[in-house]
Amino acid sequence: MKNKFKILLVEDDSTLGYLLSEYLQIKGFVVTWVQDGKFALNKMESNIYDLVILDVMMPEMDGFTLASKMQNKFSDLPFIFLTAKSLKIDVLKGFSLGAMDYLKKPIDEEELVIRIQKLLSRLRQTNNQVSSGIYNLGRYSFNSLNHTLSYNGQTIHLTSRENEILKFLVRHKNQLCSHKEILLSIWGGNDYFNQKSLNVFITHLRKYLDKDPSLKIKNVHGQGFILKIEDKIP
Repeated sequence: MKNKFKILLVEDDSTLGYLLSEYLQIKGFVVTWVQDGKFALNKMESNIYDLVILDVMMPEMDGFTLASKMQNKFSDLPFIFLTAKSLKIDVLKGFSLGAMDYLKKPIDEEELVIRIQKLLSRLRQTNNQVSSGIYNLGRYSFNSLNHTLSYNGQTIHLTSRENEILKFLVRHKNQLCSHKEILLSIWGGNDYFNQKSLNVFITHLRKYLDKDPSLKIKNVHGQGFILKIEDKIP
């Protein structure tokens, strides 16, 4: 790995933190391990990282609180949760805070590495795609410049609204996009009629994407939508 990815591991369990940091370094990552959320924020102030791995249950500042602070100060820094909290409400909260993945303990170290590699590869690909306006979306090719969605030689021409909504979801894929965020970004206003319009366009996009079962636009009741792209872990 020529340009080694830099990872900040925030884990208060000294045994697990040591084992994970050592294992990730063996696998070619540059790892900084800290055991406290406040210290982690200080590290982010003075260093550049490609990914942050957060434990949820930590003293003084839990992982959810740390993630919220990160979104305010380091909104472009991707992070994942690694935690024993596995209730659905905790998973949804993790994604609503912007997490790229939510891994439940105990976890196999090899699976963790595979997920990290897939995530970082996907982020790098997405960054390249954003500059070109062309996105590889599962088995689809989405060209946001000419408003087309292509699958197996067939092309769907999107309306301007459909195009903008899909582009917003793609840029925040696997993250919860709240109704308010989407409406303010695309419509410029958050009201009842815009909400109804958004639901109609989401229905259209679901129909367009239904040929690839690895793609789903999930509805989180009362909150928003997640464009879920399933990675196949070998």
